[in-house]
Amino acid sequence: MHNFKQLGKNVINIEQKAIADLLQYIDDSFEQACQLMYQCQGRVIVIGMGKSGHIGGKIAATLASTGTPAFFVHPGEASHGDLGMITSDDVVLTISNSGETNEVLAIIPVIKRIGAKLIAMTGNTESTLSQLSDTHVCINVAEEACPLGLAPTSSTTATLVMGDALAVALLNARGFTADDFALSHPGGSLGKRLLLRLSDIMHQGDRLPVVQESALIKDALVEMSLKGLGMTAVVNNENTLVGLFTDGDLRRILDAKIDIHQDNIANVMTKSPCTASDEMLAAQALKIMEDKKINGLIIVNDKNQPVGAMNMHDLLSSGVL
Repeated sequence: MHNFKQLGKNVINIEQKAIADLLQYIDDSFEQACQLMYQCQGRVIVIGMGKSGHIGGKIAATLASTGTPAFFVHPGEASHGDLGMITSDDVVLTISNSGETNEVLAIIPVIKRIGAKLIAMTGNTESTLSQLSDTHVCINVAEEACPLGLAPTSSTTATLVMGDALAVALLNARGFTADDFALSHPGGSLGKRLLLRLSDIMHQGDRLPVVQESALIKDALVEMSLKGLGMTAVVNNENTLVGLFTDGDLRRILDAKIDIHQDNIANVMTKSPCTASDEMLAAQALKIMEDKKINGLIIVNDKNQPVGAMNMHDLLSSGVL
């Protein structure tokens, strides 16, 4: 009987060690590679063959979506015309675990002649590719997870992780924001999470639940029932927000045997409630609500006057949650 569970665990243990060992290679050469890509006036061109090429495609995609314009070029296609995509303003990131991949080495002289800067990502600091490059990022691993030592496993995982390290370091250096990220991810649920603002989903106008602070509790309950958000804003005569009353508050006052027909809403409301602006991203509002363990938010303008309201159901309906 094969112990598949143990075999799987062995692979993960080996690859975990390979990733941990990468920390020693976040060094001056890594810093130089980041600087070259940060200062690049053109594009980062990622080149790799075989499994390194598959990983290279993902690295290029990650760079491109996090503020560093990049694309992948297959070394075989590069030799047949695609080298025309590379200019002297570009930085070329070549990936080869051995650093001796023939298809990659064959195009290095042309890249050098074009004048593009060259970064090598290999597992061998003494390899031909690393020696020909402007800087070298090491991805050496102690062993492959493949028991034959043949199938790229730990080495491709290490390459992918190092690529993420480069991309995220550059993202932070560029001050890349969620809004920037949204511009390249407008589709699907990710686009909704990033692009949707509270102004797009909030209840406003006649749908906004609001009562005066002089109102009775029963009046607030009527407003909550009519608007269906499980809460109501409480305002003063200047229409400034002074409190919030929710279903949760109602349960608490019923336990306290307060007379909803006689008592004033100002006596039982939550004062200085958490608020948001209509320009806030819906994803940010979700984080606030989760952190504070609340189910709704009142949206206010710069005068602290209610202009909208939303709850978890709105986030769910919009695809953010």
